[in-house]
Amino acid sequence: MKATIMENCALSLASLWVSVLLSSMCHFSLGSEIRFVTCGSVVKLLNVKHNVRLHSHDVRYGSGSGQQSVTGVTTVEDSNSYWSVRGTSGAVCHRGTPVKCGQNIRLTHVNTGRNLHSHYFASPLSSNQEVSAFGEEGEGDNLDEWTVLCGGSTWQRDESVRFRHTATDALLSVTGEQYGRPIHGQREVHAMTSTSQHSYWKAMEGIFMKPSETGPRDFSSLPHTEF
Repeated sequence: MKATIMENCALSLASLWVSVLLSSMCHFSLGSEIRFVTCGSVVKLLNVKHNVRLHSHDVRYGSGSGQQSVTGVTTVEDSNSYWSVRGTSGAVCHRGTPVKCGQNIRLTHVNTGRNLHSHYFASPLSSNQEVSAFGEEGEGDNLDEWTVLCGGSTWQRDESVRFRHTATDALLSVTGEQYGRPIHGQREVHAMTSTSQHSYWKAMEGIFMKPSETGPRDFSSLPHTEF
């Protein structure tokens, strides 16, 4: 009798967990039905020319600004390559709203809460414009803003786009320089004023918020999965 009760309890708990998980997952898209990138989405960005994903970690530059470093990595599965697509401090972008071509956004590193940032410090390897991660809990300054450059009206998921630093007009780029220790093999990410094939990025793995959604969501309790 006790065994039957325990089995029923176990089945009930399992059913409850599945229900909670499915309820949470219905608020975002893991598939390809959403063809554009929306605000609130959490994505990995691939540099098309060098086949590396935009990445950061709690490792600071030893020169320049001394802020948190931003690099490119070939590893697909690294959770430190997730970035949240957000509006700017002066222009809210509601969750699920398609990002327009020409729109200013912030890209917030999910694991550290710092924003993709640039300024006139020289990058350590190529001496181009340094790109770093800056701020705390998603709040930094106006140097965290980037303009999405794309061909149509909205940022399409299958489209190669560019990110122009709003304050300096430099493009987020990778030209292939590799770091040594402690981040051996990772590529330098920097910004350049000239347009080239090194400046194109594509949205890859991630969680894409549906346009019909409203209200904040917290995904911190969901199991980690590579999409």
